[in-house]
Amino acid sequence: MFVEKVNNNGTDYLRLVENVAVTRKSGKKGYNKKVILSIGPLSRFDDGKPNYVERLKHSFKNGNPLIDSLKPFVNHEDIHKEEYTIKIKQGDPFCIGHQKIYSHVLIERILEELGLISLVSSYKAQTKIEFDIAGFFRLLIYGRILKPQSKIATARQNDLYYDPVVNVNDFYEFNIYDTLDFVYNYKKQIVNRINTKLIEKQERKTDVIFYDVTNFFFEIERPDDDITDDEDIIIDKGLRKFGVCKENRKLPIVQMGLFMDQFGFPISIEIFPGNTLDHLTVHKALSKNIDNVFSSRYIFIADRGICNFDNVYHLQSQNKGYIMSRSIKKSSKAEKDWILEQDDYTNLNDDFKYKSKVFTNQITLPNGETTTITYKSIVYWSKKFYDREMAENKSLLEFIDKLKDNPGSFRISKSHSKSLKMFLKKGITNIETGEVIDSSKLIASIDMDKINKYKKFFGYYQIITSELDMDDLEGIRRYHRLVEIENLIRIMKSDLVTRPIYVRNKQHIEAHLLICMISLVVIRAIQKKIVDSKVIEKSPKKKTKELLFEMGISCSRIQEALNKWTIEKSPADLFRFNDLDDKDLKIILDAYEIDIPLKLFRRMELKSLKRNIKIFS
Repeated sequence: MFVEKVNNNGTDYLRLVENVAVTRKSGKKGYNKKVILSIGPLSRFDDGKPNYVERLKHSFKNGNPLIDSLKPFVNHEDIHKEEYTIKIKQGDPFCIGHQKIYSHVLIERILEELGLISLVSSYKAQTKIEFDIAGFFRLLIYGRILKPQSKIATARQNDLYYDPVVNVNDFYEFNIYDTLDFVYNYKKQIVNRINTKLIEKQERKTDVIFYDVTNFFFEIERPDDDITDDEDIIIDKGLRKFGVCKENRKLPIVQMGLFMDQFGFPISIEIFPGNTLDHLTVHKALSKNIDNVFSSRYIFIADRGICNFDNVYHLQSQNKGYIMSRSIKKSSKAEKDWILEQDDYTNLNDDFKYKSKVFTNQITLPNGETTTITYKSIVYWSKKFYDREMAENKSLLEFIDKLKDNPGSFRISKSHSKSLKMFLKKGITNIETGEVIDSSKLIASIDMDKINKYKKFFGYYQIITSELDMDDLEGIRRYHRLVEIENLIRIMKSDLVTRPIYVRNKQHIEAHLLICMISLVVIRAIQKKIVDSKVIEKSPKKKTKELLFEMGISCSRIQEALNKWTIEKSPADLFRFNDLDDKDLKIILDAYEIDIPLKLFRRMELKSLKRNIKIFS
């Protein structure tokens, strides 16, 4: 017997039913529902707390129902409980337990709902691919989420799952690289399918698009060579190049641009040679991934590494909006003077003030033509930002003070020398004669006016936007949401172990990063489901930071919980789940309303369990 909710003329009712075995007219056996007790309308019993019906079902199964009228039926329920007799003799192979991963069924259902399994299968039918490419594709995603390893090691994980993902009779581990070729060739179709399904099932909106650039290092000594023609003209630029590594590794890197929507779901990626500057990635990334896909107007949000007027013009010419931070150092003198004027600031409190002004700049386009850009500059001063800059510059400022007081007694370190360059006066040393100035006169080479001007801008931050009528605080709030794309990148690099990357050619590198992006979509789908289902309390937010989205639980906790969702086979083809009482695993199961009774399962019951998982609802 079990409790179920039914709808009668728009009203939800509760009833107790049981399945009664019957023989159909066709001779086939089946089950009909028999109503044991009409409990009453749901509204009469609902206590207002989340998931009342699920809690009621669970309480009835555990023998302590929330509704008193169900108590007489609890003992009756025990009559129908199965009893298991398992006999194992010494020497039987079943004396050795073999835990197999079962959580991949949840990941598979998410991939199915995203339309990726059907997409891969359909393209296989149109090509001459003979191996199980859908199986290897799933292996790549499962492995990246559950046990990130090299590609061959991921292929060899095939027997770690409850049922081998790729049929053992059709298994050739090096097909994993053929699958990477497929992913690269069909990147556009894969990304479009994900986007279409998220718009359909998750109400993805594209009125705001976040963008950031990161890079990934390679454990190699030399960068890739450029391929040139007979006239030494570059026809194919090498991908792995030395550049400014965001993790301070002295290794060749690849640049990756990542787009994110307002729910924290990745939209697409684009890769570039490692020596490509961040702001030079924007045109290609937008034109290949966004401009031809999202026809409606959107607001592009990025940090100051992306901001230059060439990119601003590109967005403006496409009738798109933007909100980007801009380096105050790169502002005109008029803008800098305006930033330091204090009369027109709005003070929210002693720790925060802001103001804005519309500016017009004339810029020169790459083709030599000139055009006019009109934008609003929003500037704010934050005590928190001021304290951070003071802390970051503390060592340099203290050194300058001591050097000013006693210049002859200090040696300039390499790091201080680098920092001091911007504050040195010109024309102190005679380059022609090579005259060496006495260290006691070193004070003359430091421009204290530059240092004082540098310190004046501590705590100030500048944002420029095309949205001239947008409220200043709303513009600041939207820009601050960019912090969440940095969180996605952190997850890729740490939890999903995207780097170091061990594949070599351009196609496999891009396919690897796309697999990581898809894995990130799966993780975000689970996190959003947890939050939307309200199975846990909303995590507390700091007052100084508004999050774009709630994670529910972190990626690492999800990975750890999914790795605990395992199953073991016993004699008589019976299966037992492990660790269902794990706290985080229970959160995930409850979010998806996956109710796993305390029993042993037959193979058909396991298949039914997978089919009944509702991903987007």
